[in-house]
Amino acid sequence: MADDDVDVFMSRLNPDMCVVTAATGADRSGCLVGFSSQCSIDPVRYVVWISKANHTYGAARAAECLAVHLLTREQHGLAALFGGRTGDRIDKFAQVRWRPGHGGSVVLEEAAAWFVGLVEDRVDGGDHVGFVLRPVEWGERTDGPLLRMDDAEDITPGHPA
Repeated sequence: MADDDVDVFMSRLNPDMCVVTAATGADRSGCLVGFSSQCSIDPVRYVVWISKANHTYGAARAAECLAVHLLTREQHGLAALFGGRTGDRIDKFAQVRWRPGHGGSVVLEEAAAWFVGLVEDRVDGGDHVGFVLRPVEWGERTDGPLLRMDDAEDITPGHPA
């Protein structure tokens, strides 16, 4: 199978986007993620894939917990902040409302839904690392169509690979 054939298949996918945040002490980081999924039913586990080139990767490697936030299509601005800007240059958290979550995690108060998960495993997948999470805290604020990859095409990555 040629790479072009795989690209055609992948282009048909349109996954939900989410913002993943990590904190270690006073250091907070977060990024927009397009690769994530529930990966086990019993026990419940969820995996988020973070680019090794991303500022959030370093914080996630050191964090005990990560927070995963779903956004609605109306929250494109929040997605642009976490996807189009890099924590190397700005403090994204100075521009949003957030609160501490389980294990010192960072929960974005504007997110449509969120959960905090304990990092149970890390899987090297090439240019991304999968963080396998065990949900321990969660919440929901609003309904509405979720932000999907097609909705975020106009966001130029703040820290491209």
